[in-house]
Amino acid sequence: MDMSALSDLQVVAIDGPAGSGKSTIGRALAERLGLEYLDTGAMYRAVAFSVIRAQADPDDTDRVRALARSMDLQMAGGRVLVDGVDATLEIRGPEVTRAVTAVAADPEVRAELCTRQRLWALERGGGVVEGRDIGSVVFPDAVLKVYLTASVEERARRRAQEMQDLDYDRVAQDLVRRDESDSSRAASPLVTADGAVEYDTTGVEVARVVEDLATMVAERM
Repeated sequence: MDMSALSDLQVVAIDGPAGSGKSTIGRALAERLGLEYLDTGAMYRAVAFSVIRAQADPDDTDRVRALARSMDLQMAGGRVLVDGVDATLEIRGPEVTRAVTAVAADPEVRAELCTRQRLWALERGGGVVEGRDIGSVVFPDAVLKVYLTASVEERARRRAQEMQDLDYDRVAQDLVRRDESDSSRAASPLVTADGAVEYDTTGVEVARVVEDLATMVAERM
């Protein structure tokens, strides 16, 4: 892939830990800017779904890598299709959540999905892309790089509301565990990208965050 072509894209890169508001804010910002939106976390969950569906072990690196490379993944209109199967709801379930940490830590899986993410943006001339290594690895020349964060208490409350079958304490423990895993992994760890704007969303309305980010994009365009 010609990396120089990526610098001409109108990409807004949003990174941050789970529960920081990336998905909600990313979708709203994309609509505000008239751009398409990509949730890269859903892509890693799609690989985990494929692994579970194949009855493979998430720690079997060769099998996981093969599935990541061969997987047919379609994401549009809020739906996630994995090899023709609608996995939109299943990828948010507890089984996939348990498996995705190991899957996302594999450097070859990350390289495969990084390529797919760049191709997605090239086909569209840009977009709002959110994840954990978007500004640091996937699109280091993005028009705007944002690192969203929030207190653990706020993030756990949001996630507990999203997944009503889980209690607050369990969600908080899972978030702390995921933060540690994402920040300490060898391949593309969760970090604040060089030049990224840090934005604490604790107690801030989504509309306010979106308006602030849209202003930043306009200033940089």
